[in-house]
Amino acid sequence: MASSAIQIGLTQDQVETKYKEYHKRINDALAGCFTKSTPETLYAPARYILEGKGKRIRPFLTLLAAESVCNSSDDALNAALGVEILHNFTLMHDDIMDQADLRHGRPTVHLKWDENAAILSGDMMIAFAYECALNTKTDRHAELVHILNDANITICEGQALDMELEQRAEATIADYLDMISKKTGRLISAALEAGGVVGNADALQLQALVTFGEKIGRAFQVQDDYLDIMADDGKSGKIPGGDVINGKKTYLLLRSIELTEGNERKLLQSIIANKGIEPERVPEIRAIFEQCGVLEEARQLINRDTEEALSAIDPLPFGEGRDHLKGFALKLMKRDF
Repeated sequence: MASSAIQIGLTQDQVETKYKEYHKRINDALAGCFTKSTPETLYAPARYILEGKGKRIRPFLTLLAAESVCNSSDDALNAALGVEILHNFTLMHDDIMDQADLRHGRPTVHLKWDENAAILSGDMMIAFAYECALNTKTDRHAELVHILNDANITICEGQALDMELEQRAEATIADYLDMISKKTGRLISAALEAGGVVGNADALQLQALVTFGEKIGRAFQVQDDYLDIMADDGKSGKIPGGDVINGKKTYLLLRSIELTEGNERKLLQSIIANKGIEPERVPEIRAIFEQCGVLEEARQLINRDTEEALSAIDPLPFGEGRDHLKGFALKLMKRDF
């Protein structure tokens, strides 16, 4: 899904080096959170989930956003930690609702402890995230707290919409895109917005960062749907076709229902009605996706959103931070540059 029209002033190695450097910086700082030993069932689960193999996408974006508007991320680390802790709280509670057994290859918190411990520890993590925001060196604390509040409420809306979609026999692409913009996209845009606030960005610069986050967030989710059905065994970290096997409503499935008719549409609708399909039929579903054009449409959407995201931040004043944002976005999209 590469586009030769996209050029930035960095190599892949430079982007990767920056990411590894900041990944360690973020993890080292997270290790200093939740240092209290008692109550053990309150603080140990928070430490445990933060010790997982998270990519730290959101706090990395917070740091780069600050760099792109003020040429430094030194004051943005606490805000980045707040964003990441808030993200992990949502994961802890999502795992309970989804009855998930594993996260990053380890038992989920509610299995390692119990549901009550996971709920309470997650609640504590919300408050801790706000403390991180309030400990940030800035005179714009009210804006930071508002960003985290808005993100938290919006994520909850997205999770509620996701649960409602699971129970509905019919859903539209508009329903799905609205859900992912709230459940996935808002925290990504909030991470960038928070970094901009710490960097003392003006209104236009903040809007550029939010637009970048919204576009990248949607492209990232549609890319995830695409990789689920298209990646070779093991490459995506999932069983190929796991979404259709489990009857999950995705961009590909919902849009292909709109694009097909007759027996093909009935087969696709049966995936939702029966809450899944046999693993051996995944190649058949992939062939329908290919024939109806939804795979090409998804590729075009991913490319278009990514290009619009990169264009949105062109006005940001500091080139190195801006280019690292662009480079990291392309890294997320698994594109060449």
